[in-house]
Amino acid sequence: MDVQPLRLPPADWRAREREHAARVDERVDAHLARRRTGRAHPVEDFLFVYYANSPGRLRRWHPGAGVVLEDAGRMPRASWRGYVTRVDGGVEVDVAGFVRDRAGTIDVVRRLLRATLDRPAFTGCFGLHEWAMVYRLAPEELRHAGLPLRLSPAETEAVVEAHQVRCSHIDAYRFFTPAAVSRNLLRPTRATQVEMEQPGCLHANMDLYKWAYSLTPLVPSDLVLDAFDLAREIRVLDMRASPYDLRTIGFEPVAIETPAGKAAYVVAQREFADRAQVLRRRLLAILDPAAAPAHSCGGDA
Repeated sequence: MDVQPLRLPPADWRAREREHAARVDERVDAHLARRRTGRAHPVEDFLFVYYANSPGRLRRWHPGAGVVLEDAGRMPRASWRGYVTRVDGGVEVDVAGFVRDRAGTIDVVRRLLRATLDRPAFTGCFGLHEWAMVYRLAPEELRHAGLPLRLSPAETEAVVEAHQVRCSHIDAYRFFTPAAVSRNLLRPTRATQVEMEQPGCLHANMDLYKWAYSLTPLVPSDLVLDAFDLAREIRVLDMRASPYDLRTIGFEPVAIETPAGKAAYVVAQREFADRAQVLRRRLLAILDPAAAPAHSCGGDA
């Protein structure tokens, strides 16, 4: 039996559209103001610099699959990529067309999310990936050259050398300094990403934002923005636990080189892991049914 779509009258979906735009504006206005004046923030601008989703695209509201926006056929939305206009004038996500066009991406994301969801969270890395990114670099070589390090170069190197670095995320590992690469217990690659990612990893959990926005309009905007919020909070911990001193911009350090700092990091890491698992389930609840027809017809390997 076919599931009937949810139908939203114009007053309803336009209100949701406005609410989403207001919610996004709260999160992006400061970034846009800095961009207009050529300033940058090493923590708060990360999601707009590292990830390929602009504030404008984030602001565009998508209801997700299975929702018909009534009387939208003459609106610009009807011409947006990934949408189709019904004979009754309603507009909805073209699920079949989207899955046909993006089958490869959907398959990779589903496998990655499912594999990560089913693994136990490892919480013993203590954010050392950020320390490995500055290991034995000269001050002028640092990625955040405008920020001082909390410790001296020798003390920073000693923190790395006193720990077993165990980074499983390719997009963190690829920024390790040449001297730090051999100190990592693991050798993550793009080819082994599905086999290696685990739900305690800060970067794997930030990437839920990337998977959500890259699969819009199939994925609804409320889920994209929930993933954005989680990624932003994780980024704050990531930098507070880094070797950089961010106190001048209002962030107290999580000193992972100390027992107290390690304990605080693990508590936060576990909370983020739990929240990220909820988002993974929400994403899979959208992607699994959408991809099912393609699998039943042999559309995916």
